[in-house]
Amino acid sequence: MRTQVGIIGAGPAGLMLSHLLHLQEIESVILESHDREYVESRIRAGVLEQGTADLLRESGVGARLNKEGLVHHGIELRFEGRGHRIDFADLTNGKGITIYAQHEVIKDLIAARLEAGGEIHFEAEAIGLHGVETSPKVEFRSKGITAELNCDFIAGCDGFHGVSRSAVPPSVLRKHERVYPFGWLGVLAKAPPASNELIYAYHEHGFALLSMRSPEVSRLYFQCDPDEDIAHWTDDRIWTELRTRLATRDGFVLRDGPILQKGITAMRSFVAEPMQYGKLFLLGDAAHIVPPTGAKGMNLALADVRVLARALGEFYAKGRTDLLANYSETCSVRVWRAQRFSNWMTTMLHRSENDDDFSHRLRLAELGYVTSSRAAATSLAENYVGLPFDS
Repeated sequence: MRTQVGIIGAGPAGLMLSHLLHLQEIESVILESHDREYVESRIRAGVLEQGTADLLRESGVGARLNKEGLVHHGIELRFEGRGHRIDFADLTNGKGITIYAQHEVIKDLIAARLEAGGEIHFEAEAIGLHGVETSPKVEFRSKGITAELNCDFIAGCDGFHGVSRSAVPPSVLRKHERVYPFGWLGVLAKAPPASNELIYAYHEHGFALLSMRSPEVSRLYFQCDPDEDIAHWTDDRIWTELRTRLATRDGFVLRDGPILQKGITAMRSFVAEPMQYGKLFLLGDAAHIVPPTGAKGMNLALADVRVLARALGEFYAKGRTDLLANYSETCSVRVWRAQRFSNWMTTMLHRSENDDDFSHRLRLAELGYVTSSRAAATSLAENYVGLPFDS
């Protein structure tokens, strides 16, 4: 097999890259280790920055997003039993976020690629990368047969545990990591959201988040020990804990219902540098992980895609190599700003088992400042809706 750009992984990064390359008449082949049903049903993030939503629309895959996406122009920070709204539209000249689940984005991109005759090989597991400095090849296994995909460049969009990052020599790769001493217990519930906007709550018991997937389905999270057994959390216990952490002095009522899915996710920050080696480029979770508090994961992956798609377009159209050479450096600016914001949101809203009353009061003071200072609220809003792509 031969193509111009070999893409490992059919997540949002790999699919969007293939789509943007197609719009520039650049060939690509996607290798995905799972089947299509699995890829289209994985429950992941659901908050799209303004720039991410604009990218989907501008590239021609925003029809369902426009119809089903829930546009929000603010969030609520809730602490000490009171809610405080951060008005994105007012603070960022009309910008906002859109609630639209990652697996819906993936469905739209898969449909677009297949309609355009794009090559997506499901159940094709990449098992090794070769010649990444000169003549790249991806060795993969499909239906018991081992084959090779020859290409000009490789885009590693295969997540934190994929093979792409391991192709960068240890002597070259630098890893930066922080593991947080807590996780999130997340539930998907058949219950109308109790708020029109996301609620981030800080409570003595720890963090909680009220989000949504549709007018009928709620997505909720609360801080827990990352090593807890999910079996110990019955539905009744989960709803009791959520009601406790989201309670307000004016009697906020949380709507509950059947829990469709639940699980516990550990939290970490991770950055691998450089994000390129030879003709291999790392995108999304293959290069960086952010804690979900700042809603940056998928958005950051698609920001990587914008940079690489433009660089490849300039290379094939004009022979330019400078944008490709500077890919890692260009992406790194946004990656670290997203890490800073995500870490700040996480430390401001979560409690640690080693916290004392001093730490607790500092967090309340920080929340008080953010919700009373226009300058501080603007900083949060600008980062949450997404920094400009030239930053």
